[in-house]
Amino acid sequence: MGAGTGTGPDGSSRSDEEWERFLRESVAGAADAPKEPSARARDVAKRLHAEPDRGPEGWRSYTPAQPKRRTGWYVVGLLASLMLLVVALAPGPILDLFAGDDPASPPLAAETARPTQAPPTEAAQRPTVDRPFRGSPAESWASGAAGITVPKAKAVGWMSAAEVERALARSRDFLVASNLDRGVLRGERPETAIALINPHQKDVQDLLKSAFRAPSEENDPLLLVSRFQPSRIRLVGDVVKTRGLLSYREGKRGALQVTADVTFVYPVTRAVAGGDGDEIVRTIVRRELILSWDDPDKVITEPGTFSIVSYKYDMTNGGCGTTTGYLTPPFGTDRQVEETGTAVDPYDRSAPIRRSESAGDECGTATRS
Repeated sequence: MGAGTGTGPDGSSRSDEEWERFLRESVAGAADAPKEPSARARDVAKRLHAEPDRGPEGWRSYTPAQPKRRTGWYVVGLLASLMLLVVALAPGPILDLFAGDDPASPPLAAETARPTQAPPTEAAQRPTVDRPFRGSPAESWASGAAGITVPKAKAVGWMSAAEVERALARSRDFLVASNLDRGVLRGERPETAIALINPHQKDVQDLLKSAFRAPSEENDPLLLVSRFQPSRIRLVGDVVKTRGLLSYREGKRGALQVTADVTFVYPVTRAVAGGDGDEIVRTIVRRELILSWDDPDKVITEPGTFSIVSYKYDMTNGGCGTTTGYLTPPFGTDRQVEETGTAVDPYDRSAPIRRSESAGDECGTATRS
């Protein structure tokens, strides 16, 4: 028998190449030879046999644990980066979304006592026709009579609780008729407001007679009434923002004494467009009145009327100089000429009113409008 040869099962001789392949396969194992399962595979098979309800899953169908997905964080990061880019390119419109002055947002809670500090400063934003209170605390104030808080009525002096309630309502009616009535704001005579004042109070009746006929520093309708000259000024929109309250106590001779402290914000523009025809100015008037609802058995009066004990008012962007009987807000370069007095925050209701019955006080410079 030659070297490198062998004999097959049928007695035939094998070539050297076949014999070498046979030896290799004997050592490595034939490709199609059955292999014994590993110990782990046997354990899995045994568990599956003991739990037939788990279905036909094979021992090689192992599903690895899924890694935690972080796609959400990637998306958030991408959106944040895009937002920063937009703010850098167009900060104005984006800031409007977060400035807290959304006209659709609910109004500020009613004022129930004089505040102890001024409202926070708003982001500097110019008013627009659609949003004339934009960039001011007044944007979150209530509108019209709704911004004047009327306290719960209790019996005081000669009045029962029901009578006090009616007197408080009529006191607010006076503020509405003299500072919110559209006709009066356009320069008409405030007949409804005048009808609520005691006709036997001579000093006030003399003031009213002279004020609308021949306005003067002493007899100025602005002491009690807010009005604009329609040929020069028009209101922007149908809303006047207000904030304030009524309070009451027993006064002299058992009278009901009502104190009103209310701020009115009027957005206005020129009646005839000029160089800055779309410029909007906010005229701000704060009034403090003390009204006396007197006992008719002790004071000469008429039913349903009150006497005015005192009146104070303060205004910004309402005009300075010659008395005209109208609020005369400045526009354009006129504003720079008038802004020379003491700095005043017209929204600071914690400070006392400066201007009294005499309208000749120095005009202040509004720190904001």
